[in-house]
Amino acid sequence: MDFKRYLITAALPYANGPVHIGHLAGCYLPADIYTRYLRAQKRDVKFVCGSDEHGVPITIRAMKEGITPQDVVDKYHAIIKDSFAAMGISFDIYSRTSNAIHHDTSQAFFTKLYNDGVFEEIESEQYYDASKDLFLADRYILGTCPVCGNENAYGDQCERCGTSLSPEQLLNPRSALSSAVPVKKKTRHWYFPLDKYEAWLQAWIVDGKKDAWKPNVYGQCKSWLDSGLQPRAMTRDSAWGVPVPLPDAKGKVLYVWFDAPIGYISATKELTNQWSDYWCSEDTKLVHFIGKDNIVFHCIIFPAMLKAHGGFVLPEQVPANEFLNIEGEKVSTSRNWAVWVHEYIKDFPDQQDTLRYVLCANAPETKDNDFTWKEFQDRTNNELVSIFGNFINRTFVLMHKLCKGKVPPVQDALINDADRQLGTEIMLAKQRIEQCLEEYKFRDGLFEVIDLARKGNKYLQDNAPWSLSKTPELQLENQGRIDICLHLCLQLTANLAILVNPFLPFTAGKMCKMMKVVERMLEWGNAGKTNLLKVGYSLREPELLFRKIEDSEVLDQVEKLRSNLNKATTVNMEQTPQPAAAGTAVPATTEPTEPALAAPAQKPEISIDDFAKMDLRVGTIVKAEKVEKADKLLKLELDMGTETRTVVSGIALHFKPEEIIGKQVTVVANLAPRKMRGIESRGMILMAQNGDGRLIFVSPLEVADNGSEVR
Repeated sequence: MDFKRYLITAALPYANGPVHIGHLAGCYLPADIYTRYLRAQKRDVKFVCGSDEHGVPITIRAMKEGITPQDVVDKYHAIIKDSFAAMGISFDIYSRTSNAIHHDTSQAFFTKLYNDGVFEEIESEQYYDASKDLFLADRYILGTCPVCGNENAYGDQCERCGTSLSPEQLLNPRSALSSAVPVKKKTRHWYFPLDKYEAWLQAWIVDGKKDAWKPNVYGQCKSWLDSGLQPRAMTRDSAWGVPVPLPDAKGKVLYVWFDAPIGYISATKELTNQWSDYWCSEDTKLVHFIGKDNIVFHCIIFPAMLKAHGGFVLPEQVPANEFLNIEGEKVSTSRNWAVWVHEYIKDFPDQQDTLRYVLCANAPETKDNDFTWKEFQDRTNNELVSIFGNFINRTFVLMHKLCKGKVPPVQDALINDADRQLGTEIMLAKQRIEQCLEEYKFRDGLFEVIDLARKGNKYLQDNAPWSLSKTPELQLENQGRIDICLHLCLQLTANLAILVNPFLPFTAGKMCKMMKVVERMLEWGNAGKTNLLKVGYSLREPELLFRKIEDSEVLDQVEKLRSNLNKATTVNMEQTPQPAAAGTAVPATTEPTEPALAAPAQKPEISIDDFAKMDLRVGTIVKAEKVEKADKLLKLELDMGTETRTVVSGIALHFKPEEIIGKQVTVVANLAPRKMRGIESRGMILMAQNGDGRLIFVSPLEVADNGSEVR
């Protein structure tokens, strides 16, 4: 379809904490790249987002900090908004769901469905804290995990072993607000009958989106539909949220996953009086950028709500990404295992594009990927600095030295096949990048940009204008070829500014300044042309676009991660209840946290000779699988350099097999073989146990050769 306008949404981040780089990589950076590309194409596009300021995470944060939920959302909305702006995420509006326009819009949406008889009113029994006179959301219920024995598992998930739970599965459940044993009490809510929309969703998604949506998105949706849909409650018992607009619904609010996606609509209303053109016209393309944990809500529940309401367009695309891990481990905000965007901006001033580049180049588009500070350094130094930045700098330096700082002329008679080939490569690169962006393959598109700069470096190296100008006489003799070479390199530079702009907008702006051109030149229609810079036009002296990342910076950031983790553990151990600020909507108690393990007693002293008997080696996990009838055991195949070994390790409650493939580990290589569940284990993997009971691999900081001896 030839769409006349585009509406781009990015998932509303919870305003209960800052945003981290996993958020950027999974959702906001790809959304910004796509939007900037559409704008460069001169398409009619609106890019909307805002803070999601309702729900249990907000109230939990308020309890922890002893403040009101409104204080929480005010604080983190500002931090999140500033972080996005600093990273160049170019929303047309960044709103918030506490705004009056959002309350009005979501209540009107609910009322329309209610008046149309869509909802089912159902009475059910839910957990209730009699001492606090409150119904308990799943996250307000703690108990013993039936899988790993964690005594502080939540009613929806155990954060130690990762098992999804329901409150009924917990052993010895208790209220997180008072530690009282919760009781079941009847309550009444309004349910959206998802099951009645199952046939329509089957036709729309399973039949209509099979070849259009990404496999991870389509597969998750099909799995849900194949399992059968059930009615879902769209209201909650709470004092924090959008009040249910019914006279007999005192103390009830809209379920956060009902009102949050409506935030896209209310933000668009806030942005423009022509909001209905973007939400209600069939020639609008609606694209949701989200992480994989939001697929069901954006592809099944929200579309069903829109269908039930009527009059709204449905999402054409939902290019959800997978998760980004940090240094081999899942991001954990509760353990402070994250790289926070606002802290990165302080630690690396004026290096926004460096992070944008690394996150896009390593984007989790098809599977979970891992961010490491070493890779951050390597990609910055070896790709941004040595390839892209190096080409631009060499071109400008040589142009000022050999062409008097002006765009040199071209003598057609001296043009050769290599010159023509470079012009062809510029056009082909534009076409390939365009196709990648249209298909949401941003990682591949960025590769094409860098590859074009790489070809520019090769062309410059092959022509070697510095060799043609070693003496004044030699330069005079070869000036024609020097001019052609640098003319084409400058035209390539102009094209690189256009092509890199959606990915690295700060860099493109610097390049425009160096070329003394207005940013209108960055319009996509100019890409592929080789006459963007006119002959005789003077250009500014070059400035370095990027700087190298030093080893010390990498070590500092890794140490900061470890230090933050230790601080988080200490805070959890020492946290005590704080009085709530006046007007708080929740009791002023501190959420119980999992107690840290006591440090084990030191073992008896050994001699250096005893230690020398141990043969510690580096190995890489190449295969991992669960051992049958053994909940705690994983069977691992290790590449030890000269051989492959089988090691049975009791880490199954902490790691999934697929998560640890490729992980480098330290192995006690000379441990006597031992049979476990009929499997001969030849060695032992070294693990550290943190204060919260979490296991951490003892691994080399940098990649080491398999079989390397640990001394």
